Amino acid sequence: MGAAHAVPVRDCHGTNMNQRLRLNTLSLSIAAVERDTGLSKDTLRVWERRYGFPAPQRDASGERSYSLADVEKLRVLKRLLDVGHRPGRIVPLALPALQQLAEQTLDLPLRATPPSTVSTDLRTCLALVRGHDIAALRSELAHALARLGVERFVLDIAGPLGAAVGEAWLRGQMEVFEEHACTEALQAVLRQAIAAIPAPAAAGGPCVLLSTLPGEPHGLGLLMAEALLALEGCRCVSLGVQTPLWDMVLAAGAYRADIVVLGFTGCLNPNQVVDSLVELRGKLPTVVQLWAGGSAPVLVRRTVPGVLPLGSLQELTAALRHWRERAGSRPPAASPPLA
Repeated sequence: MGAAHAVPVRDCHGTNMNQRLRLNTLSLSIAAVERDTGLSKDTLRVWERRYGFPAPQRDASGERSYSLADVEKLRVLKRLLDVGHRPGRIVPLALPALQQLAEQTLDLPLRATPPSTVSTDLRTCLALVRGHDIAALRSELAHALARLGVERFVLDIAGPLGAAVGEAWLRGQMEVFEEHACTEALQAVLRQAIAAIPAPAAAGGPCVLLSTLPGEPHGLGLLMAEALLALEGCRCVSLGVQTPLWDMVLAAGAYRADIVVLGFTGCLNPNQVVDSLVELRGKLPTVVQLWAGGSAPVLVRRTVPGVLPLGSLQELTAALRHWRERAGSRPPAASPPLA
């Protein structure tokens, strides 16, 4: 018989296991871990001292160096912290126990969803993401947009695909570069869709300002919200991501915004989210509404007076309808006295 040839072994997610073994020898700096998990450097150091995890190595310069296995566990810990679990109870647990706890407390609605409700379009897009065929993914997304229209594309394809990819990344079932590539493809198609929506008449409204707070780098949710709002005849002004709070106040005045919409994904500390919303609400004129949407659990667990939390994209259009009803019921401004 001839000499045996090494055959690449793939795991259930299609990842070359030999490649993953090589990746597991890589390490990340504390700054990279902070960025990728949303856990601050101070938190990482406190846990290291108090619980013995993470237990980073030291590089040639004496700086902390974290393994990819550490990062995978830290991602799950961050998700559990965001829904109220205490560090002292969960940090010492092993990763399998944490994943089981996450399934019980976080993923029940997802697991209860019948597989038959997942569209063929969505399955195809996920397969293309995992197959690293981004050109085909963009083509598939563009065809779905043309077939479904903007609203159904956002609600049935873009939203679920973004959530599924983000969930897979948090579970360690998808690499960061795969999540980024999918997000870029979605953003490109959404920007094309928004550009094709006719601009509202000058007298139309409302004017909606969209952004995220500093430390929140994810803008996919903003684009989906902008697409739905533009369809409803809103004049949308997007500032992109990570706009300083005071600049948002200035922009709201400069563009005469009626509504400010902020997006959150759970990257920020819950207290930071609440404190920033309180401060922004206090600085904006009372006639300007402040809406906060996204997947951050704190938005529904700790409501802020004067801030409307939006748990889904469907709630966005309902909130806009309610705003229009209230705006239409306002008494007209008093006419100036005749000379």
